[in-house]
Formats: sequence, C-alpha cells, structure tokens
Amino acid sequence: MSQINREIGDFTVQAYHNGKFETVSKQDVLGKWSIFFFYPADFTFVCPTELEELADNYEAFKAAASDRIKKIQYVMLADPAHVLSRDFEVLIEQDGMAERGSFIVNPQGKITACEVISGSVGRSATELLRRLQACQFVAEHGNEVCPAGWKPGAATLKPSLDLVGQL
Repeated sequence: MSQINREIGDFTVQAYHNGKFETVSKQDVLGKWSIFFFYPADFTFVCPTELEELADNYEAFKAAASDRIKKIQYVMLADPAHVLSRDFEVLIEQDGMAERGSFIVNPQGKITACEVISGSVGRSATELLRRLQACQFVAEHGNEVCPAGWKPGAATLKPSLDLVGQL
C-alpha cells in the first residue's frame, strides 16, 4: 500500500532538543513541514554519516521550512516502543529496529514523499532537501509539477489536461 497522502497516526514520544528531553506529539508536527528520518541504530557504520550530513545541511533545511523551525536546532525523536516506526511501516519486527526510511510530511500531517532503502546504503541529505523543496513548491503551485532533478528556480512543467487524458 502506498504511503503517499496517508495521514500520520497520533503519537507522543520523547525528543532530545537543545540539550534536554521534551515531549513531542502529532499536534507539534501539524501546521508545518516535517521530516521523519528513521535509521536502524545509533552506532552502526552508515547511520553516523547520514546524521552528520543532515547536520551539515541543517541550515538549508531550516531555510526551506517555516520561521518557527528556523529558531530550533536538530530535534531527535526517540521511538523505543516502536510507535512511529510501525505507523510509518519501517519496523523490522524480528530485529526491533527500523529500516532506513525518510518521510516528508506536509502541514496537514500527510506524507508527501517517502524513501525506504537497505540498511547498508546511506541516503543523501541534499536529495532529501531537494525533495522537500519540490513538495513545498507543488503544494503552493498545484497546477505545476517538478521534473526529475528539479531545484528551486528551475523550470517546472504544467501538464495539459488533454495530454494527461491520453496517457
């Protein structure tokens, strides 16, 4: 089943943010663009490289997000009860850990993009940022679509209803 346009479930989890622990719920996610970035374990070979690349690109992610998120630092949610990993369908039940999954969630709480790949393959924060920017553009300009490799400022496509009907 596709995850696209599926509303995320209710959740309440602990998060590490600005040197302290706090509670984060679905209500905190609504009203802004969010990224859920699952990884199998903290101290494996690939995970630290992904987290470092996300941190290296954090300023660009903040620039693509709302004014509110620009004021915060990297928030890491804890999912020891597997509430989120089950809801996003990335939990490897027999291992008790998540697949390597990335999800972009719109301000209405619906998944607009997702990627799940092998635990041995690292993801690109630059590509995740590009997809976030494309999802935001499409949300603002509903009659335009972003072609492969689209970046902010590049040309978009305006599908013709006549062509769509012929496909």
